[in-house]
Amino acid sequence: MSFNTISVVGLGYIGLPTAAMFASRKKKVIGVDVNQHAVDTINRGEIYIVEPELDMIVHAAVKEGYLKATLSPEQADAFLIAVPTPFKNNDSQIPEPDLTYIHKASEAIAPVLKKGDLVILESTSPVGATEQMAGWLAAARPDLSFPQQAGENADVNIAHCPERVLPGHVVRELVENDRVIGGMTTHCSARAVELYKTFVQGECVITNARTAEMAKLTENSCRDVQIAFANELSLICDKLEIDVWELISLANRHPRINILQPGPGVGGHCIAVDPWFIVSKTPELAKIIHTARSVNNAKPEWVINKVKIAIAEFLQANPDKTVQEITIACYGLAFKPDIDDLRESPALNIAKNLAEFHAGAVLAVEPNISSLNGISSSIELTSLNAAQSRADIHLVLVDHSDFKATKFSAKYIIDTKGIW
Repeated sequence: MSFNTISVVGLGYIGLPTAAMFASRKKKVIGVDVNQHAVDTINRGEIYIVEPELDMIVHAAVKEGYLKATLSPEQADAFLIAVPTPFKNNDSQIPEPDLTYIHKASEAIAPVLKKGDLVILESTSPVGATEQMAGWLAAARPDLSFPQQAGENADVNIAHCPERVLPGHVVRELVENDRVIGGMTTHCSARAVELYKTFVQGECVITNARTAEMAKLTENSCRDVQIAFANELSLICDKLEIDVWELISLANRHPRINILQPGPGVGGHCIAVDPWFIVSKTPELAKIIHTARSVNNAKPEWVINKVKIAIAEFLQANPDKTVQEITIACYGLAFKPDIDDLRESPALNIAKNLAEFHAGAVLAVEPNISSLNGISSSIELTSLNAAQSRADIHLVLVDHSDFKATKFSAKYIIDTKGIW
């Protein structure tokens, strides 16, 4: 059965670009989101997130009638669920994944499902989430059969296909990257491959649903462990008065060594989150992954303590000054270089923390955003030159290209990225 109409549930950083790519291939796409502003914006042919090239694709798709956004699902031949998977708000040392959004999305599409439909979970999820989604759908539609009941003969096919794209390069990577396809049956996988081949030029690699779920978590956990090693090295080198940047550069001259660069922590919606999905499932086994999360989560506090030490040293060297007269500049707020994405950003959290306890001014230089409205009223967004001339203590948190292109020296610089 061909896919004439495709529904994408969740029109965020992944769902909207995915919907746009299908629509760009002349497929009828119905985007579903609970956010009225998002729906209205898309239906005007505009976007509400920042992603290169996406605005032109969405504008053309809406204008030509291939893409529309709604608040409620409508009948389609394939449904892609790309909703958030946050943590439950509890006091546990190991955060527990919250599948509420997936559950609600399942309940929303269940009434419009029909025999022959394909449902794909794209949301990054703990192992077993695809099967859980299939269970919710089966409970809501006892008149239809699902893979866990009827295997290859199921009325509705179910698969998992995690996104594997980099913010700032989503449009290109959606097309070029390989996709991991995990169907609940062989037929489910084959139909999912057929769907994605609408626009995917990379290879569609088939596995089962659980392995597909674990693949995405493994990729980001591996990065988290590697970053934790670099961050731990930076703590050790600081204690031993060794330049960590020189050390890593020397070590990386070995042909089989590639140590990553340390920083103020780990941010973003993937690397800082996904490892917990593994730890929560197997806490007694995921020891290295758990330790890496602890190391990276602790790095922001270490950075803040460095700033406190710099404040004390500044006051000692300038006894005529008060704390209120000390200005701190934070260079970078995004979770990685040269993007505007502030999600789970350690840099932003460090700047907010400084603004809360410091009695003086806290400046921020973030060349990729134009306003801090709704983010913080205690931090002053300013230019690079203004921060360098006004601040007494300079804190580098993100290695944006603008910063790396500038040579700057001052007595009180805390450089978590090794650029100055």
